[in-house]
Amino acid sequence: MKKRGFEIAKGFEDKNINLPERKTKMAAGYDIEAAEDTVVPAFKPGQKPTLVKTGLKAYFPEDEVLYLVNRSSNPKKNGLVLSNSIGVVDADYYNNPDNDGHIMFAFYNMFDTDTIIKKGDRIGQAIFQKFLLVDNDKTEGERMGGFGSTDA
Repeated sequence: MKKRGFEIAKGFEDKNINLPERKTKMAAGYDIEAAEDTVVPAFKPGQKPTLVKTGLKAYFPEDEVLYLVNRSSNPKKNGLVLSNSIGVVDADYYNNPDNDGHIMFAFYNMFDTDTIIKKGDRIGQAIFQKFLLVDNDKTEGERMGGFGSTDA
């Protein structure tokens, strides 16, 4: 039985996507690569973040969350910061009907020139974590969409 892991998202099966892996035995995060070349434009007030595709989806137990975090070198070397500081992927995002659970990183580029991300560049890390519920939690809602769909 599958417990937790990564799979290739629909539409990326033939794109030579590498499944994430930890680089050292003490690493908390799984390194995630870009699925395609992407230009992250120099920041201008009012612009939306650039979504960088990974071609991946993740499955894990319902009492866990997958955190998407920036690489520590990204701000200094590439000017890249996550627009939401940390990405939160819920267990019910997996296989959702809108985008199959496709994981994307939302970046701003703080440099005054465009930053080019190449396919295969490591762009961030994914960290699985257990979470707790309060005693009176009675949530019964179900996910019906993909990226950013629970902001109703």
